[in-house]
Amino acid sequence: MGMAGHVLKRILMMLAGYLVAVLVGLFAVAGIYAVLSSLPNAPEYFDVMGVTPIAALVVPPLGMFIYFLTIILTGMQTLFFALIAELFSLRNFLLHMIFGAASAAGGFALIWPDADINPERWPDIGIIAASGLVAGLVYWLIAGRDAGFRRPLFGR
Repeated sequence: MGMAGHVLKRILMMLAGYLVAVLVGLFAVAGIYAVLSSLPNAPEYFDVMGVTPIAALVVPPLGMFIYFLTIILTGMQTLFFALIAELFSLRNFLLHMIFGAASAAGGFALIWPDADINPERWPDIGIIAASGLVAGLVYWLIAGRDAGFRRPLFGR
């Protein structure tokens, strides 16, 4: 397989990793909200956020809307981070997790631009960033471990 084949393979791995990571990240958001809603003094809307996956499963168009909206909101920053990882062959899982958290928080900032100055949104930013950590780890498992457009000299 030539250089063009290797680059095409990497691009397809990046795309597959991103799509699966977004899905897992959405489940992580729902799971975190569900767990946190059981804590004392949790905000009321945490209960609603924990039940959203059930609504998304019962009404598939709603689930697809949430999935595609998440892809639109996080796509550009994720592409930027993925290209940096590929160009510099960055394969550290912690770095991919940080990239995922930054992408998720950036997507949240696109929905609520004043979230950083509104103290009521700070827990949401943390929850979204935590789900981005999970998504970044999933992306690393699928595409990040072998990051690099350049072919390795030996082995694979």
